[in-house]
Amino acid sequence: MDLFVEKFGGASVNSANAIKNVVSIIGQNNKKRLIIFSAMGKTTNLLENVVDNFFYNSIINYPLIEESLKYHSSIIEELFPKENKDIIISIVFQFYEQITKILLCSKKENYSQLYSSIVSFGEKISTCIISEYFLYLGIKHLLLYADNIIKTDEHFQEANILWQETQRNIEQEIQPLFLEYDTIISQGFIGGTLDNRTTTLGREGSDFSASIFAYCLNSVDMTIWKDVDGFLNCDPKYFKDAVKFEQIPYSEAIELSYYGASIIHPKTIKPLENKNIPLKVKSFINPLALGSEINSSLKMKPLIPSYIFKTNQTLISISPKDFSFIVEENISNIFAIFAEKGIKLNLMQNSALSYSVCFDNKNKEVIDNLLEVLQEKYRVKYNTSLTLLTIRHYNEESIKKLTKEKDIILEQRSRLTAQFLY
Repeated sequence: MDLFVEKFGGASVNSANAIKNVVSIIGQNNKKRLIIFSAMGKTTNLLENVVDNFFYNSIINYPLIEESLKYHSSIIEELFPKENKDIIISIVFQFYEQITKILLCSKKENYSQLYSSIVSFGEKISTCIISEYFLYLGIKHLLLYADNIIKTDEHFQEANILWQETQRNIEQEIQPLFLEYDTIISQGFIGGTLDNRTTTLGREGSDFSASIFAYCLNSVDMTIWKDVDGFLNCDPKYFKDAVKFEQIPYSEAIELSYYGASIIHPKTIKPLENKNIPLKVKSFINPLALGSEINSSLKMKPLIPSYIFKTNQTLISISPKDFSFIVEENISNIFAIFAEKGIKLNLMQNSALSYSVCFDNKNKEVIDNLLEVLQEKYRVKYNTSLTLLTIRHYNEESIKKLTKEKDIILEQRSRLTAQFLY
């Protein structure tokens, strides 16, 4: 049978009206589909703050938990009639009771494990509310929990997929259900260890979740519903003249997501490419528009420069304390330190006497510890609060336009990509 996978992000389900719009989109055609939903609105950010308050300050931030509960309750109030809403609010309240119980019982030994066990409730609460609304409307469907299906290792906050176990679960537990159901819904961002502890797949990992299901189900295609018209050549927050790509090769989409194009999670494309599953990027605001398609084509349509900005960057320049050069042994040691700290490098450049790297400045504690470790063996200079501009398929006109009057402190070019740090 032909199966389809669709993913709706947090912005597409951030209010009662948004959820009604999702129902309208689903109702535009009949097909057997698995739908992945993200947490509603900014729930993930709020729950991350709850985790940080508890782990670093030993505070259970009840006001934040109450704020999140009120947010979800307000959506329920708008979606359901009086006779339904009290029961559904009580179901959601039980999720928040579980959050508090986990915090009260936590020994604060593993931040990543605590993070995944708490933040994953955003997606579970979201799909619970949506499932109840589907039931209220008479939409026959089944709600499944992804941590029982997508199996991972124990890197809790950036978990790696155990593909063999996940494939078996999806083939045995989900595929047969489509004989009875046209619609199955589940959560993005969430996985589970073999002993059933919840993991997460990395921030904004719901796209990746959808591609895992698409790969294992051999879906006809996969659709990501966004608040933009498709895959754009730049962030419309920065440019008023953003251009939509009609067609993007898999390889180009991988490159753009690697450099930081926020529209797609970097891990999303490869599983789809491996089975030649097209990925459609469409607008939930204008669902009848064509959108963009990522597929096995060889050319971008149109072939124009793409611009990617990454703010809040840190640049570290490292040189040996002794009289040696930066050679392979030094670089290997430095790489190992970054890997141990879980830091992804966005740009690197080396000379005879120094090795410079640029990365996201997300966690001050991690960076302080990194500098301390590096300074044991190397001289270290660093700059913070920088911006990294990447231009894919650059030309001189695009470079001049975007770097004019910028104080460029590091520049790097290859055949197709130019990067500037300022």
